[in-house]
Amino acid sequence: MTPLIKELQAEDRVLEIAGLFPRQGEWTEEDYFRLPETNKIIELSEGRLIISPSPTPRHQKISSKLHLLMGSFVLSNNLGEVCYSPLDVRLWKGNIRHPDIAFMSNKHRKRITNKFWGIPDLALEIISKGNEKQDRVEKFEEYEKAGIPEYWIVDPFQQTIEVFILENGSYILLGKFGIGEMAYSKLLDGFQISVNSVFE
Repeated sequence: MTPLIKELQAEDRVLEIAGLFPRQGEWTEEDYFRLPETNKIIELSEGRLIISPSPTPRHQKISSKLHLLMGSFVLSNNLGEVCYSPLDVRLWKGNIRHPDIAFMSNKHRKRITNKFWGIPDLALEIISKGNEKQDRVEKFEEYEKAGIPEYWIVDPFQQTIEVFILENGSYILLGKFGIGEMAYSKLLDGFQISVNSVFE
């Protein structure tokens, strides 16, 4: 068997397997939850599967610091739960996202199921190379539409933390914090973090 024939047969097998799954734009929530368990970050939006590359070590270092700081504050004050990606967060039927960090208050604990989290009280995204539009536009609009009360955008390249709060159905900027400043939350009263400590 020639290398060309082997290659064509391999392509046929790939196409055959691909035919078992919906086309982009046609994925449903039921299709999404039938996917095998994986450590890949896979999201569902507008019938499309969005597969993100693995986070960089820098991204993970920042995520780890933020999760530790926010998680410790929430735990010590018995405010609810803090989780980090990968975590299925269902914004509405047919829309599943994976915020880098999410907070769910005790008041909304019933939104947590064995399968996914419902709408959290706070979502946080850390910008990575190539995903800025997704975090600043697509997820911004989806989190706003879902009614998430507070949204943090952490930008390692500009070394800033932007905190948005929901007012009358739209996000407004509570503050954009840079090096030498303390970023704070309106929702988590008393929670603040040094921007330097996040990016050092």
